[in-house]
Parts: sequence; structure tokens; C-alpha cells
Amino acid sequence: MEVPPTVTCHVVAMPYPGQGHINPILNFCNLLLSNNPKIFVTFVVTEEWFGLIGSQATPHNFQFITIPNVIPSALDRAANFLSFIEAVMTKMEAPFEQLLRRLEPPPTLIIHDAFLSWVVEVGNRSNIPLASFWPMSASYFSFVKHLDLFEQRGHHPINASEVGDKRVDYIPGISSTRLEDFPLNDGSFPRDRILQWRLNFLSSMSRVQYLLLSTTYDLEPQAIHVLTFEFSLPIYLIGPAIPYSNFNSSSNSEEPYFQWLHKQPSSSVLYISQGSFLSVSDAQVDEIAAGLHLSGVRFLWVARKESRRLREICGDKGLVIEWCEQLRVLKHDSIGGYWSHCGWNSTKEGLFAGVPFLTFPIMGDQKLNSKMIVEDWKVGWKVKKDNVNPQSLISREEIGGLVKKFMDLNDEEARDMRLRAKELQRKCQFSIANGGSSETNINAFINDVTK
Repeated sequence: MEVPPTVTCHVVAMPYPGQGHINPILNFCNLLLSNNPKIFVTFVVTEEWFGLIGSQATPHNFQFITIPNVIPSALDRAANFLSFIEAVMTKMEAPFEQLLRRLEPPPTLIIHDAFLSWVVEVGNRSNIPLASFWPMSASYFSFVKHLDLFEQRGHHPINASEVGDKRVDYIPGISSTRLEDFPLNDGSFPRDRILQWRLNFLSSMSRVQYLLLSTTYDLEPQAIHVLTFEFSLPIYLIGPAIPYSNFNSSSNSEEPYFQWLHKQPSSSVLYISQGSFLSVSDAQVDEIAAGLHLSGVRFLWVARKESRRLREICGDKGLVIEWCEQLRVLKHDSIGGYWSHCGWNSTKEGLFAGVPFLTFPIMGDQKLNSKMIVEDWKVGWKVKKDNVNPQSLISREEIGGLVKKFMDLNDEEARDMRLRAKELQRKCQFSIANGGSSETNINAFINDVTK
């Protein structure tokens, strides 16, 4: 694509190749372009991801460019998770650096996913300024930064399930939290690789010019205060970095699931999504489906596999579909609750929509996000309360009773939770309004990088 002659800032965006990482950086780049027409964005994705998102409409001052896949796209990424991460950390650097050398005009800024510390090496070698984009919560950032405190206190978060409900309050910016609710304690990653990645990540933070946090001060004031104090580089709170800017578009408004939602009573539907990547066991999914049937509650469930089988178990009180426009669904008047795996993007969308949560985290930062939803913000309930045996199934009877109580608009506890969710929604929406914190931070960042 020919770059317009009026462009004064050529931004190259390099996300980690996963939906939860690509989407927030893509949303942020769209905000940059809508705020300043003199910016041009080159968004780098693997060939696999270009096949998934490359057909969507883009602004005139935006282009996708691809680099080779790191593993064959036919492989099940969830089953080859460690191999995929190793490939991301070792096979993407060379083609990305070669791409940078070909771009015209030369890039003036790289926005990169903070997980990709090798991008910092490339940017430093090329003398290109870098803005590190953190796609998760500020609290999770503080956890990673202060991971050594666990070792000093004799606690090992990677094996935290062994100590049950023991709580700690020594991680700066994070309120008292059960060891079991800290990330990386599920055995998904070898401990030595976690510690090496952390060292690389913290080292890279000293060699970037800007840090972008996909959050707002109202959500995480303590963690943000800690990071602002401990880092000398400029930090911009650009959250929520969700696709609210195109919310008023008419796309998909006539989809069958929207037509169904239009016919449901206000706040009567439970929206269910366990994310786009990792999931729970098939046996647990069956218990969830049977529990929904027992509850008698209306539901809209996004299940990317075996949707036909789940429809047969769930009954006729709702829909099971393979995909939906999530934020638009969450904002629909008929939605009264959100069963979520608590990925950070999904958490922000639920908060922005003002709906209460049933939290069902699977791994990584999701447990810490669940803890904030339930304990700090008090806008959700945990589905799984027994952590003695993480592999134990939650029965259909437990699920059915919980869902029924959660969706009961006359239940006093549930009603108070809904009021808190609406108050948090107002704060999130104010952040993106004219003069709000997100708009102010984005404009300040644009001013800095276009000087």
C-alpha cells in the first residue's frame, strides 16, 4: 500500500499471535488513527491470523502485513501450547526484523506486545522507539514484577494449590489474595521457563520508551500507583481498549441470535462464553449444560465445538451458537449476567456492559481477574468454590441452583451486585468520554510520539 504523503508517524504494531492479544492492540491502533489522520499503522500478523481477520474493513491509513506461521496452522494450539510459545519466542524475530527493513517510509515507532521481549532487541538494533503494550491487568503486571517475593517468603505460586486457601498481602498493589488465585500455579509452564521469561521481560522494560496499560485508574488504582512509582518511563492508561468505537454500527443486528435476544424479557438471559482458546473438560461442559437445563434460565451460549450436542443437553430455553459479536450481545437489554472464563478482554467488556459475572477461570491471569471481580469490585460470584481438588467436577445440581439464584432479579444479594455492576459501568464509560482518562491518555501518547 502506498503511504499518504501527509503521514508523519509510521507505527508498526507487533502483537503476540493470539486473539486475546491481537484484539486490544488492534482496537488501540484504530483509536490512534481516529484521533490523528497523520498516523499510518502497519499491523503485523502471522499468515494464519491474516486468514482469520484480514478481510475485515480497515481505515485508509492502515495495512496488514504477514510473517510466516510459527507452527503449522493445522495443529491444535491448545494441545501444543508450550511448543507454540517456544516457537513464538524463537521463530518470529528474524522475519519481523527483515520486514522492518523493507517498510517505506521507515517506521518511527513500534507498538509491541510486552510478552514479546525480542521485539525490543530488534527495535534497539534498528534505533526505532518502542511502546510496550501490556494486554492484561495492571495487577497481573505487578504480580509478574514481584514474583521474587513469593520465593523470599517461602511460597511458590506455581504450586500454590498445595496450600489451599492461605492468603498473602505482600504483593504491592494487590489486596489480600489466596495463593490459589495467583496466576501460573496450574502447572502449565515449567518453572525455569517462567523465571527466564520474567527476567527477559523485566530487562526489556528498561529499554522501551513508553508503557501502555489496557486498564483504567478506577479499576486498579493501587496496582497502577505501584507501577507508576516503580517505573521511570511514561505510562499511559489507555483502557479499556475494547471495540466500543463501532458499537453503534448496524453490523449483525439481523443475525438470528439478535432476533432471539430482542424477544426476551429485560435482564433474563445468561450469556456464557469460556473463551476462544483453552477450555474445560468435556465432562465438565456436560455438567454445565445439564445444570443450565435444570435451572430453567434463558441462556445464550457461545461454544466453538460440539454446539449441536450441547443444544440437545441444554434444552429449548436458549441458544447454543459458535460465534457472536460479544460486546454488542453483552450490551443488549435482555442480558442479565455473564458466565465468563475471565480473560482480561472479556472482563473489561463485561464491566463496560454493566453485567454481573459468574466466574469460571481456567488458567493464567484469569484466576486473578476472577478474584478482582468477586472480592475487589464485588460484581460477581465464583462458580467453583472448592479448591481442594482442582480436577473435581462441579455437579449439574450445584450449577443449576447457582444459576437460578444468580439470575433471580428478586434475590437481594444478586440485586445489590447488579447495582454495583451498573456503577462500575458508569466509571468505565466515563473513561472513554470527552475529557475522560482514556481519551486524555491516548491524546497525550499521540502528542508524545508525533512530536
